[in-house]
Parts: sequence; C-alpha cells; structure tokens
Amino acid sequence: MNADIKVALVGNPNTGKSTLFNVLTGLNQKIGNFPGVTVDKKTGFCDLPDGRRAQIIDLPGTYSLYPKSRDESIVFSVLADKSNPLRPDLVVVILDASNLKRNLLLYTQVADLKLPVVVALNMMDLAKKGGITIDVNAFAQKLGVPVVPISARKNEGIDQLKSAINYANKIALQEDTIDVEAMAPQLIAKISEEMQVDNPYYALQLAHQHETINFLTSAESDRIEELEQEFNFHSQKAQASETIARYNFINDLLYDTVKRQETAQDESVSNKIDKVLTHKTFGFIIFFAILLFIFQSIFAWSAYPMELIGDLFVWVQSSLHTILPAGPLTNLLVDGVIAGLSGVMVFIPQIAILFGFISILEDTGYMSRVTFMMDRIMRKVGLNGKSVVPLIGGFACAVPSIMSTRNIENWKDRMITIMVTPLVTCSARLPVYTLLIALVVPNKNVWWVFNLPGLALTGMYLFSLISAVTVAFVMKYLLKARERGYFIMELPVYRMPRWKNVGYSMYDRAKAFVLQAGKVIIAVSVILWVLASYGPGDRFERIEQKYKQPQYAQHLKPDDLHRVVASEKLENSYAGVLGHVIEPVIKPLGFDWKIGIALITSFAAREVFVGTMATIYSVDGDAEKMESVQQKMHTAKNPDGNPVFTVAVAFSLMMFYAFAMQCASTVAVVYRETKNWRWPASQFAYMTVLAYLASLITYHLLK
Repeated sequence: MNADIKVALVGNPNTGKSTLFNVLTGLNQKIGNFPGVTVDKKTGFCDLPDGRRAQIIDLPGTYSLYPKSRDESIVFSVLADKSNPLRPDLVVVILDASNLKRNLLLYTQVADLKLPVVVALNMMDLAKKGGITIDVNAFAQKLGVPVVPISARKNEGIDQLKSAINYANKIALQEDTIDVEAMAPQLIAKISEEMQVDNPYYALQLAHQHETINFLTSAESDRIEELEQEFNFHSQKAQASETIARYNFINDLLYDTVKRQETAQDESVSNKIDKVLTHKTFGFIIFFAILLFIFQSIFAWSAYPMELIGDLFVWVQSSLHTILPAGPLTNLLVDGVIAGLSGVMVFIPQIAILFGFISILEDTGYMSRVTFMMDRIMRKVGLNGKSVVPLIGGFACAVPSIMSTRNIENWKDRMITIMVTPLVTCSARLPVYTLLIALVVPNKNVWWVFNLPGLALTGMYLFSLISAVTVAFVMKYLLKARERGYFIMELPVYRMPRWKNVGYSMYDRAKAFVLQAGKVIIAVSVILWVLASYGPGDRFERIEQKYKQPQYAQHLKPDDLHRVVASEKLENSYAGVLGHVIEPVIKPLGFDWKIGIALITSFAAREVFVGTMATIYSVDGDAEKMESVQQKMHTAKNPDGNPVFTVAVAFSLMMFYAFAMQCASTVAVVYRETKNWRWPASQFAYMTVLAYLASLITYHLLK
C-alpha cells in the first residue's frame, strides 16, 4: 500500500501517542518488526484533507533520544538514518499539555535534528482541569512550528491535526533550541566533515551513540572513537551540559506561554485512589478480587456465544456430510480441517473478553500500579521491578513479553525473566483450561456470587504466577552476575478507559489469535487426519474383514458396529501407532494414547490440543452423529468402560500444560533474544521435567 507522505509519531510514554495512532489509522493498521531488529513496529494509513494518503509510524515511547533500551534506540535510528526505509517526511511530537516541562526535552532534541515538525498538544482537557492555561499561538511562535491542541481520547482537534500534517512545510522551520555546536565544536566539525553529515546535532548524537547505532560500520564507529579521544570528549558530561541548556530554554518558553493556577485536581484524585489501590495489604486483595472477577466473567459472559459458535460448526459439519459425496476428500475437509478449526474458533469470545479486560486495566492506568506493587515481591525473589511487565504481559502471550525484556538493563534479571515468563498462563492455554474445567468441574455457584469453574480458572492463573516467582527465586542462586538492577516508572493519572480503543484491542487480538492459531491448526489437522485415517500395511483391510463376520453383525447394531470399526482403525492408524509408542511414558500421568497424540501435536502451539481432540474424536466417532468436541470428550470411555476424562486426568493434563514448553514460537523467540541455543534448550528441559512431575503428583493425589 503506497503512501504519499510518511509521518512518525514521537512522544514520552503515557502521552496518548498510541491513542492518537488508533484515532488516525482506525483499523487500517498492522504490526510487524522494525528492519533488522525484533522491536514491534506499528504502522497504519490515514487519509489527508487534500486526498493524499499518509503512512503513520508509531515509534516506541521514549523520554530522550539518549536510549536506555533497544526499543528507545529505534527512535533515533528511524529519525536520523537517511537510508532507513521508514525515515519520515514529517514528525508529529505528542506533548502532554498537563506535563509540558518533562515532555519538551524530547521535543527540543527531535527539533534539533531538523526534520519538519508538527506539535500535537494532547490532553488539553486535563490541562484545563488542572488549572493550566497555554497561549498556543505564542507557544507556536516561539518554537517556529505548527502547534495543534487536541484531545485524542475525546477525538477533539484531530481534523485540525490532519490539516497541519497536510500543509506542513517540506523543510524544517523550527527555531534552534540550544547552540549545539558550542557543546563540542571541533569534534562536531570533524565528524560532519568525515561522515558527510549536514546537521550538527546528528553529528553530536553519533559521538554519543556510535557504539550502539546499527547503521554505522565498525570502521566508522572506531574512527568516531578515535576523534573522541583526540578532542577529549566525555559523553556523560556533554549529555549533562546539553540537558541543562535544554531546560534553560524550556523554562523560558513555559514562563512566557503557560500560566498555572495552584490546583492539581487530577493528580490529587489519583494520589487518593493510589492510597487504597497500591496499599501494601489491601492493594493485593483488590488485585486478587479484580482477577477473580475477570475469570468469572470469562466463563459467565462467553457461555452463550460459545454455544452458538459450537452449534454453528456442528450444523456446518452435518450439512457438508449430507451435501458432499462420501469419500476421503469430504472426510478430510469435515473431520480434519473443520473439526480442528471448530475446536479453536469456539474460544474467540473468551479470548476477546480476556483482552478487553487487559486493555481496560492498561487504559485506566491500573496496570502500571500492578507493576509498581509487584516490584516489592520481585525484589525479594531476585528480579528487577521491570520484570513485572513481561510477567503480567505473559497473561496475553509469552512471545511479545519475552521481547519486552529488552527494557531490563541488568543481564541476570533479564535472563531470569526470559526463563520464567513462559510459566505464566497465556491466552493459548485458556482454551485448554476452559475445556478441561468445563468437563470435570460442576457449574455450581459458591456463596451466591462465584461459580466453581471461574474459581478453578482463577486458581490456575494464580498458580502460574506463583510458579514463575518460585522458579525465579531458585534461578537467582543458579545464575551469577554482579550488576544491580533498578526500576524507574512513571505512574499515569487515572482515566476512564477509551471504549473504542478497548474494542480495537479485542478485535485485533481475536483476529491475531484466529489467523495465527488457525494456520497452525489447519496444517496440523490435515497431517493428523491423514495419520489417523491410514495405517501401515494391510491393518485396515484385516479390520474390515474381521467385522464382516456374521457373529459381529448379529450381536451389534449397525451404528455400534460402525463405531467399533472406526475406533479399532484409529488405534491401528499411523497416529494410533505413534500414540501407543509414547503411551508407556505417559500412562503414569493418567493419559491414554489419544491424549498422547494431542501432546505431540500441541508442541506446535498449546491451543492445538483442542483441535487435535476434535479431529481424533471426529475420526473415531459416528459421521452421522455430529457433536461438539466437549460432548465427545465427555462421553469418551476407556476399554474398561470408565470415563477417559476424570477429575484426576483433567487436572493432571492442566498441570502438564501449566508447566510444559508447548509453543514453538516461544522457543524461537528465546533463541532470537539470547542468541544462544543453550538457553531455549535448558528452558525446554526444565519445563518438561516440571510438567511431568507436577502432572504425576496431581494424578496420583486425585486418583
């Protein structure tokens, strides 16, 4: 999709940058990786008033162009590197109008790179409530750039911002904020000459960041190092001098353009709420109550839509069996692909509800408080406070959570966080848990408020957090490092959630879940159907001949005979043979060979377990009697006539999935982040051992 102009959004964390991105792009956005690095890149498209199309690039939030993490280093790389395909034609700097002094530092740095700039003064409504009056015209005049007051949450000023983008100059017109060349005149001149740089601040940034900038060659970096030594350049001292000079400019600017009454209503309200929500005792009780409410809601609110989706798939399967001619292709489509997909599609309502709640917690500012509260516990188990972000994010998915550990500067803290994050219950385990809980936990209310399945699911999520923290505590003594970690975080003021944003999040995550899981499940379902529908040698022919004998036809009804033949064929298929090979290993856990097949296939992705069960029981079942996967598993019997899925087996399976590293994507991302196969290999090994032991103990305790 071509764009006429590239626009980068730049701002501090918590300035509403992502909200503005969503407002400008709507659903016309995609997530990928920045070229050459595994940092999330959000891009989207926006129509401008003159009919042109703008590509909007949402750069990671940062307080300064001097990065403290790999995410933050992306900002300078995109803005400064002329060969970067994402280098923008225009930068929109988002400033929190209620906190200008802190936000303007980043603006002055970006402005000095001499790219065309437009300033979006966001949260004007909050500034007004806080008694802050900004003379926007004087502000714009002193900066020399267009300044547009907006409120992204309320969709106010967005058309004016689009017009400002539309009519922005193609050359930078902003006023100089400081005398950059005075910082290191000889060094800047020499770097500019040798590196053919035409911007003094760009040259100064190369001096500061040459060791970490990926677009410089090693020879160029070495040459800059030589020049630094030649001119006695001290990076930290130069940064300190620059920051002081910038704040002198900022103080003068604010003195002339901003008036503040001595009230800070929102801040004081937030502080009062924090006294309760972040209380050292009540804070954790409230957090537990919120988690309990979320998981109760996942079961209660999703029941009806899940039933509708399940019935729809049963109807589709029945209809296709009736309409299409009998044969292997029909069986592959209906009992393989559609049966496998039905097992996962039915969980879309639960995934959407989970992500809706996560989005609300983030939007209101409560998730930041959870991170702050959990910091106290993290320190006791030897983790950095910043480890909380990946662990909490692990409730959604371990892959982006492991990628987010780049913000942890301390090597030991980062490695421990990477090693324990997959233990946190992610959304891929949700279909497995809800299916097994629905099979064995009665849908009864406790104390008129809580239902037992919701309590069981809450227990599994809390158990995963406790497991992660416990393993981290052990690893604290296994990994050795001298560095000390630190945790700095800004707590945003409490705000009402943006319901449109919550809707986007639910749609986006449900779509990603369907597309990502769907691809894997279709592939696995096709392979599995083939393995389950064909067997080695002439086994299937011998079974057909065996059940054609008169004694079977006399004693069994046609439906029962068909089911017995299908069951014996499945057991003698390639999938059955594979299941029987691993059955002796998993028998002590309470698992039969069919569950063994599901354990193998779900190493691709955890949620494939449900699709595998659906496919296996479709192949095993009666084609004329279509049922949902839950009903099939509920009626499944062992050869001795007892149910397959007892309480002991179901909870043993849940314990196995709670610990097992059953996600190829997680293995891949751990390797990509650590650049050494020994880390994902040792992670896979310890998690598999834990899974086996936990499952074994659970089964024998409940049996």
